[in-house]
Amino acid sequence: MNLRDARVASFAVPLGLGLLLGLIGPTAEHWGGRPGAAVGAVFTGGWPWACYAFLVGYFRRSKIESVILAPLGLAIGVVAYYLIKGNLASLGGLNFSGARSSGIALWGALAFFFGAPLGLLGNLAQVPGIGGLFFRLLVPLVAFYETSMRLETESRGPSQIVLGTWTTVRFTAVAVAIAMVAHTVRGWRRSRRIRSAGMGAG
Repeated sequence: MNLRDARVASFAVPLGLGLLLGLIGPTAEHWGGRPGAAVGAVFTGGWPWACYAFLVGYFRRSKIESVILAPLGLAIGVVAYYLIKGNLASLGGLNFSGARSSGIALWGALAFFFGAPLGLLGNLAQVPGIGGLFFRLLVPLVAFYETSMRLETESRGPSQIVLGTWTTVRFTAVAVAIAMVAHTVRGWRRSRRIRSAGMGAG
C-alpha cells in the first residue's frame, strides 16, 4: 500500500465505522430476542455516538481532521440509521417515511453541532498524564449520566433485558473511569520517582 492509499484508508475507516454505527442499532432491534434487545439498547443510546466521535478525534493527529471527520461520520451514521430503520419498518407494513425525514434532518444537524467539539476533545485527550485525564474521562461520564437518567425516568417502560443492559453499562463506565484515574496516577508517580532518582544521581 502506497502513501496515497494509506491516506485514503485513514479517512475511509472512520467514515465506514460511522456507517456501521448507524446500522447496528435498528438491525439488532429487528432481530428481536434477548441479544437483539440488549445490543439495540446500547446502540440506540446517545453515548456510543459520543464515544465514536471522541475516538475519531483521539486517533487523529490533526485537530482539523478530528473536527471534520467526527461530525461527518456521525452524519453518515444518522442517515444510515434512519434509512435502515425505515426499510425494516416498511417490511412490517409500517409507514416510517415522515419520521425518517424529520429524524435525518434533526439528528443530522445535531451530529455536526456536537460532533466537531467531541472530535476536538478526543484529540486533546491524547495529552499524556493528568493533563489529558479530564478529556479521557468524558466518554465514561457521558455513559454513566445517560444510563442513570434512563434508569430513573424510564424504569417502568423498558423490559428487564434493556434495564439490565443499562445497569451493566453504568457500572462498566464507573469501572473504566476508576481504571483510567488509577492508571494515570500510577504513571504520574512512576515518572515522578524517575525524575527524583535522576536528580539524586546528578
